[in-house]
Amino acid sequence: MPKVQTARGDSAPFEFSGTTTQLFDEDFADIGITGEVKIFGEVVDTGNSFLIRARMEWNKTFACDRCLVQTTGVQSHQFEEELEKTDVTDDLLDVTELFRDELLAGQPMKNLCKADCKGLCPVCGANLNDGDCGCDRLIVDPRLAALENFR
Repeated sequence: MPKVQTARGDSAPFEFSGTTTQLFDEDFADIGITGEVKIFGEVVDTGNSFLIRARMEWNKTFACDRCLVQTTGVQSHQFEEELEKTDVTDDLLDVTELFRDELLAGQPMKNLCKADCKGLCPVCGANLNDGDCGCDRLIVDPRLAALENFR
């Protein structure tokens, strides 16, 4: 369970790494996280609270949302969170729940094999990243089909 040493009136760096089972007592294989999660950052004493600035990195295996190709890639999430000083016990701040929540919140809305993934052809289903399939993909909205007669 990750706990951060606070630095009264100052800032202190921290770094954690481990599997999700080691860090959070949970296995996130169902969302594709494999290997170790790396968490690094700093805790800053702001006077009334502690500010956590951190970055997380992990490997994820997933099917691309556009072309369905199985892909493995490094993903990351950066965040800042302010925690109350009442959460400190013996100058240690338990950040397990915060890091777990941020890891889940940091999952991308779309998992893409590459930023410019072309996806699948809606006619034949071919992967357009491998080349053009030659299908006519012009789909006319049936409500506007009558306008083609005005040429």
